[in-house]
Amino acid sequence: MKFEVTILGSSSATPIFNRNPTGQALNINERLYLIDCGEGTQQQMLRFDVKASRIDHIFISHLHGDHYLGLVGLLSSLHLNGRKKPLKLYGPPQLKEIIDLQLIYSETTLQYPLEFIFTNAQNAEVILDNTDITVESVPLDHGIACTGFVFREKKRLRKLIKDKLDQLNIPVAYFSPLKKGADYIAPDGTLYKNDTLTLDSEEPKMYAYCSDTSSNEKYFGQISGATLLYHEATFLQNMLERANETHHTTALQAGEIALKTNAKKLLIGHFSARYKTLTELLDEARSVFPNTELAIEGRTFMIGD
Repeated sequence: MKFEVTILGSSSATPIFNRNPTGQALNINERLYLIDCGEGTQQQMLRFDVKASRIDHIFISHLHGDHYLGLVGLLSSLHLNGRKKPLKLYGPPQLKEIIDLQLIYSETTLQYPLEFIFTNAQNAEVILDNTDITVESVPLDHGIACTGFVFREKKRLRKLIKDKLDQLNIPVAYFSPLKKGADYIAPDGTLYKNDTLTLDSEEPKMYAYCSDTSSNEKYFGQISGATLLYHEATFLQNMLERANETHHTTALQAGEIALKTNAKKLLIGHFSARYKTLTELLDEARSVFPNTELAIEGRTFMIGD
């Protein structure tokens, strides 16, 4: 099953040095999910061939402008391009008021329904559950209501060993029970255990998205064991005081969080506009957690590669 994330924006408060504010497109089994929608996100989607019409779920972590100011423009473009199917928005309750006001004063009635699922910045909740994944909100520590999101694959059915089934002439009607773990009893009464006829599916993968936050162990348990952990790393460690004042994380702290939570891989982003190049941030995170990459715009990262 495809499970990958494309970086649309990696800057913090302002666009600078060809870096746009935060936005990510997650492809899970050819379903697209948009995570945050900073200014210029729809332009980035066009640039990196992410088709907006395929997005049915948008997750907004919090209401600082660099995480949602591109949203109304995107919703408007979908309207003008003739979208009819519903679009689900996950975010703080005040997001609905912001969008409603924009639509009221522009005298716009969208051609498609918006469905709001409000996040709770105090308690973790499952906010989406479909055939492929569950999505949980992750309360973060950012001064205003802010959540991250954990995307968990569901365990897939077992894989049939086709040659073995052909050899035993097992009827197709038994394939579905076998995938679900059932044994097979042949017409002559012979019992064939499930693990001789099928293989276990891969372990489910997990993508943890931690947007703006101070390092706080309260959310560590929920992101533990991530296949890929995205964590903001706005500043270098020599700016720790500034990071604390603004409820952000340093690159060193992001590496420490990945280490403490047993992440398999770390992706850092949300870089301060003060950094023209990002090598120092990468080096600092890697000094603690070597398997770290930069959230470079346009790059697609396979989750579990």
